[in-house]
Amino acid sequence: MNRSLSQKLQEAEERYCNLEASLSDPAVSSDPLKCREVMREFKALTPVIEKYRALKETDKTIQETLRLMEESDPELRELATNELREARERAETLSEELTLLLLPHDPNDEKNVLVEIRAGAGGEEAALFAAVLYRMYNMFAAANGFTCALMSATPTELGGFREVIFRVEGAGAYSRLRYESGVHRVQRVPETESQGRIQTSTATVAVLPEAEEIEVEINPADLIFESCKSSGAGGQHINKTESAVRLTHKPTGIVVECQEERSQFKNKDKALRMLRTILYDRTLRERDDKIAADRRRQVGTGDRSEKIRTYNYSQNRVTDHRIGLSIYSLESFLAGRMDEMINALATAETAEKLRSQQSAEQ
Repeated sequence: MNRSLSQKLQEAEERYCNLEASLSDPAVSSDPLKCREVMREFKALTPVIEKYRALKETDKTIQETLRLMEESDPELRELATNELREARERAETLSEELTLLLLPHDPNDEKNVLVEIRAGAGGEEAALFAAVLYRMYNMFAAANGFTCALMSATPTELGGFREVIFRVEGAGAYSRLRYESGVHRVQRVPETESQGRIQTSTATVAVLPEAEEIEVEINPADLIFESCKSSGAGGQHINKTESAVRLTHKPTGIVVECQEERSQFKNKDKALRMLRTILYDRTLRERDDKIAADRRRQVGTGDRSEKIRTYNYSQNRVTDHRIGLSIYSLESFLAGRMDEMINALATAETAEKLRSQQSAEQ
């Protein structure tokens, strides 16, 4: 193990011990938000410390085995030689795993997310493609044990969406979906035509880590609250009760609307979640502008203007342009079986981080 890695692990173990002590501190345990923050960091460090302690035990075994090999008994030396080889292989594996665990990671990885899909170029066909993506992400979420909740939608008469916003809840939701931000392009004969040429349409996807109250504080005095009657298809309550909610954040001018629930209270809660997340995303983007060099080292920038993927129906192909990977199973992919693509993106990002770290250490 190199000196840099050893130093990082020692610091991580010291931090882990401090967090462990904090969890027994009444001042922390009596504060739900603080306790949750400490527990999250403690949980994130646990796999690192477990492997580090296993590595230290393995190193101890190596030293003890080396002393045994000094014995004159040939049979004992042979046993020690085999044990030494196994211990060194185990130590090498643990060192490699720890190197990966200590790579910089996004602190938002374990969070829930808000996914925003908007129809782009292509008119009604783009709106229908937005609906295809919405269905794809819902099926992917279900397959991975996540739950989805519709937050806001602007449907079209033919079953598409001008815009749809939904929440994906579950540990690690952001870590799996964060690669989806960008422009998605579809090439197919439009569903609105019985025959014709292949048309290219687009939809934009934005994946935002959901902000918590501890991260974004909203002053009630900065909000303009308006209630109104819901509109669109949705049942007998539509247009009869003022359950829809519109929130305006005066300092930024951001407006969010929610009408998916029958209850005005529930719609207001959803709208506040959306507003908090949008404000958090704006803060992250401002921070990222200051560390643009770090963003360039990632797999793609995640910018919403960047074309990241093409879905070609005639070729049964989906291609991710950031890593040049094509999968010839479009129907399966659109049914939510996206793991091969997402795993490849994560692997490419990890490899890039390793190269950057090695260059920095040279």
